[in-house]
Amino acid sequence: MAHPSQLGFQDAASPVMEELLHFHDHALMIVFLISTLVLYIIIAMVSTKLTNKYILDSQEIEIVWTVLPAVILILIALPSLRILYLMDEINDPHLTIKAMGHQWYWSYEYTDYENLGFDSYMIPTQDLNPGQFRLLETDHRMVIPMESPIRVLVSAEDVLHSWAVPSLGVKMDAVPGRLNQTAFIASRPGVFYGQCSEICGANHSFMPIVVESVPLEHFENWSSLMLEDA
Repeated sequence: MAHPSQLGFQDAASPVMEELLHFHDHALMIVFLISTLVLYIIIAMVSTKLTNKYILDSQEIEIVWTVLPAVILILIALPSLRILYLMDEINDPHLTIKAMGHQWYWSYEYTDYENLGFDSYMIPTQDLNPGQFRLLETDHRMVIPMESPIRVLVSAEDVLHSWAVPSLGVKMDAVPGRLNQTAFIASRPGVFYGQCSEICGANHSFMPIVVESVPLEHFENWSSLMLEDA
């Protein structure tokens, strides 16, 4: 969950998000080292009085500034490709949920059940209970079992939307007429908030996403109650 004056990422709640945070730190360290080196060279060149107008080329320097950037790019590309593979890999999901974007709400359908689905609207500010978050709470949460592979099929019925939950490291475009898919594993119980991340009209800012991760027993009880009420 984000908080005021936050400068970093939200706490990771999935293995993919943990990998993304590690990659961010890895890439940031490389950028910091390069920036420090460039700044040092600039200061050294500006402050020194030594010059040599007879040096027109240097084979050694050209080799260094060709090989070194190539090595740096490889050090960035390898972990990046690994994470891209992990984000795209979907092996034997325990639960499949279809998320449909509308102007301006989400609807969810649990395709492994015969009749389990609902619409999820934002709760207006005046109807919030104490402790709830403005513009982030919904009347129905997407409930999932923790530590289970979840596949989400994402599409839209009108315009472009995007289903995104930062803590889970998930962001997938919802395109009318196209069915995209993403997968994640919630590594701990909790409530994770997201929002539509594609400008979709006047009320784009008012279609939040709430994912509640619970133990498997609680999920089974919840699904049974939802099926009874259907």
